[in-house]
Amino acid sequence: MDTITRRRFLIASGVAGAGALAAGATAYTLDDLLATSGDRDDTATTLVLVTLYGGNDGLNTVIPYADPAYAAARPEMTYQPEAILRLDDEFGLNPGLTGLHRLYQDRRLAIVHGVGYPRPNRSHFQSMDIWQTAQPDRPGTTGWLGRWLDTTGRDPRLAISFEPALPPLLAGADSAGATVPGGKLALPGGLTTATLGNLATAEPGVSPALARAAGCFADLMRVQDMMREVEAETADEETDDGDPPAATATGGAAPPLDQQLALVARCIEAGAATRVYSVSLGGFDLHADGRDSQQALLKRLDGPLTAFADRMAGKGVVIAVYSEFGRRVHANASDGTDHGTASHMFLLGDGVHGGRHGEPPSLTDLEDGDLKYTVDFRDVYATLLADVLNSDPERILDGWTGRLTGILG
Repeated sequence: MDTITRRRFLIASGVAGAGALAAGATAYTLDDLLATSGDRDDTATTLVLVTLYGGNDGLNTVIPYADPAYAAARPEMTYQPEAILRLDDEFGLNPGLTGLHRLYQDRRLAIVHGVGYPRPNRSHFQSMDIWQTAQPDRPGTTGWLGRWLDTTGRDPRLAISFEPALPPLLAGADSAGATVPGGKLALPGGLTTATLGNLATAEPGVSPALARAAGCFADLMRVQDMMREVEAETADEETDDGDPPAATATGGAAPPLDQQLALVARCIEAGAATRVYSVSLGGFDLHADGRDSQQALLKRLDGPLTAFADRMAGKGVVIAVYSEFGRRVHANASDGTDHGTASHMFLLGDGVHGGRHGEPPSLTDLEDGDLKYTVDFRDVYATLLADVLNSDPERILDGWTGRLTGILG
């Protein structure tokens, strides 16, 4: 079991360090603290999940340029053949994905076609709930990675999100990951350090529920402080100042993706015990003038993602990229696309067997105008749980036995 001891957690999260500083001891750096995370197995791998909020248009991401049905369905949204980054004689990548195209040519990028689930839902919120709980029949109250966390010792530092609010996928039945929104935590005005400390301390004799609430608050504050130090250390790294905040389909805003991934990289390189990181990029709900806007967004994904993949090469990191649904096959009257169903997932990183996997959905054999899924997303999750997190997928995915073959290992 990949857990960390209480002593290691207190040191790494700054509690022991704060006490030492009060006593006049030498100040610790973040690297000094995270170097104590010796309870982690050096062979353990890390999963980084990238969520594209808004429903990314899969057909203009991995483009079936050789299929005449593609141009017929969206004549004003297609790319000229010379602009497409060809993968083979059938498919090519969007022109904004030059870095991912390089990784594909190096056999480091796996594209899984036709990923979806039965009876698809076209609501952003309900479909994202389905993807994050991994329960298509009845979206529940726990996320698939939250349920994994329940089995690993329940330490919130094992699963961290750099999004504004904790995504449902990291909420378990008995535990939850920690959300660290870009190193900044918005708190009501007038709170003093003493008050914050009191909130994070359970009084003797309180109920288990209140004690757990205090503990969760304390955990959040500790991880928050740790991540603020990471952000300070990465402040001088190159960023694209022209990138606006990545608005999600629900109206929230995450830090720019390059900042999120820079924090993840520094945590991994410092030896943090974290096994799962969640980051996101939003803005993909493009109902009008979708082609150029999507290309700009994909470019904003491509640069940070490929730089992160290159930096993490050889460090036991696997990255999975998904969106809550694809778009409809036919363009709408505004040269955009409306909510659809099946799309693709990207997997990249150590142990990933690059290439195209899964059966591409037909562009003519549709269901209510939408693509029919050919790969259940739970097959992908089961593969990640088994081959990256060394967990039992059936236990976490309600008995699901499906699995992808030939993509990891």
